[in-house]
Amino acid sequence: MLNRLNFRHLYHFWVVAREGSMARAGQILELTPQTLSSQVAALESEMGGLLFRREGRGLRLTDLGLRVQSHADEIFEAAEALEQAMEVPLESRPMRLAVGVSASIHKLIAWRLLEPALQLEREVNVVCETGRTRYLLSDLGKRHLDVVLTDHPPVLAHDSGFRLHELGSSSMMLFAAPQLANTLKGPFPANLEGQPFLVNAVDAPHVSQLMQWFNDQGIRVSVRGQVDDSALIKVFGHHGMGVFAAPAMIADEVCRQYEVECLGEVEAVQDRLFAVTRSSRIHNPAVEAICARGTQDHQIKSDERDE
Repeated sequence: MLNRLNFRHLYHFWVVAREGSMARAGQILELTPQTLSSQVAALESEMGGLLFRREGRGLRLTDLGLRVQSHADEIFEAAEALEQAMEVPLESRPMRLAVGVSASIHKLIAWRLLEPALQLEREVNVVCETGRTRYLLSDLGKRHLDVVLTDHPPVLAHDSGFRLHELGSSSMMLFAAPQLANTLKGPFPANLEGQPFLVNAVDAPHVSQLMQWFNDQGIRVSVRGQVDDSALIKVFGHHGMGVFAAPAMIADEVCRQYEVECLGEVEAVQDRLFAVTRSSRIHNPAVEAICARGTQDHQIKSDERDE
């Protein structure tokens, strides 16, 4: 249809429909009524039916004309909005940032990773999509996303067109609601023996590491819930359903927001964070700001939570 549709004819039809006469539209477009009439006739031929009927000295849209006008309204109103936007200097226009966030990344962490982009002087409009990393990478390849934030470092082929940026890492902390924490007697981590445990159901790398750590400590925990959303895990933990893990760097925020207590830190288990971009050359300043964090502060130390 786009190959057959003459947008100049459509635009002239749109002006005639808006003005209600060939003469008034001709004055606006600086065309003779005869020229406009022939262009409308050409559009009618493309559309397969009449767009106007004569009514006295004016024109009345047919049913087909009304449908075409409705679509033309959207097309040319959008074009006028684009034209107005183009009058604003490029550096003053809002910048779009489409981000894919792996579902296993804690939302407080995602906010921290996005902060450098949101602190730019230029306004940034953020579009966030959450999901499994492999699906987000597919959208990145299709240019639906500008960057993917993940804790699953993908194995990238040399010719994949993607580049991996390490943003930092944090040890893990274990938490529980006060009523559950008060029942845990003895030193950490032995006091976790037989306790209910909540895990991330989207194969977050730190989960398998934690389970191996429990095994190395000779501790058996009872997996009571598998949840594919990091925020929902904390809600379950807040209501006493079990012990859960979160990066130590956001421990204070987790305790304050979900009213839970820290049980202890597991330094042997690290939550590593990455950004994936389409190429080594980054053209979006917001994406550049996110990735620059990794070069400026490669290792996020757990004691940052006290700052």
